[in-house]
Amino acid sequence: MSYRPELTIKLILGLQNYFFVVNLQTYFYIMQLKSTFSNSIQHIIFDFGAVIININYHLTSQAFQNLGVSNFDELFSKAKQSNLFNDLEKGLIGENDFYNTIRTITQLDISNQNIQNAWNAMLLDLPIERMNLIHQLKNKYNTFLLSNTNKIHADAFFKQIDKQMTLDYFNSAFNKIYLSHEINLRKPDAEIFEFVLSKNNLNRQDTLFIDDSIQHIESAKKLGIHTHHLLDSETIFDLFE
Repeated sequence: MSYRPELTIKLILGLQNYFFVVNLQTYFYIMQLKSTFSNSIQHIIFDFGAVIININYHLTSQAFQNLGVSNFDELFSKAKQSNLFNDLEKGLIGENDFYNTIRTITQLDISNQNIQNAWNAMLLDLPIERMNLIHQLKNKYNTFLLSNTNKIHADAFFKQIDKQMTLDYFNSAFNKIYLSHEINLRKPDAEIFEFVLSKNNLNRQDTLFIDDSIQHIESAKKLGIHTHHLLDSETIFDLFE
């Protein structure tokens, strides 16, 4: 097949037009969302992982593969996970139960510490600029944190946060913090959203929920809560600056 430069140019121009349209659609969507903020939003519920703290699921997958767990991606992913991880996030099993079950499932003699290290590998940094922004937002909105997490992760990231900015600074950015393993509920189940709304007397028409997982967004949306699905290419600064 001969090289045809005119087709290459058309392809490049077509891609440029595509990304222009996509970016324009994103721009108008965010402008509409900001208009909603100013007109009706009084309460903001933030997810934690990939919204406030940076995470990388692949690092945990790779760490388990390095330990010999070749099928880890079948057990856990951002969109779907096995009952073991669901139960851990709901606080229905403890750390030792988790470690023992991992060994049973994999039939590998992996130490508790190695499992813990692999499980925590996904946790990255928490840019203090994001916490500064949420502190600013708290002057205008009631702010909440709603996270699917577990005690192993919570112990690790709170220790990291305390060294970086102190837990007092982190905690004071929110009216209330809800961690799934402490309240025995997890997203995307409707019950966890109803729990937060009820406990704080929040009107769902006045409430915005920000999360990076589409299944969580769809669940909240069905309950009449305003939502924003935070894409990998976005940060919360795109919504509020």
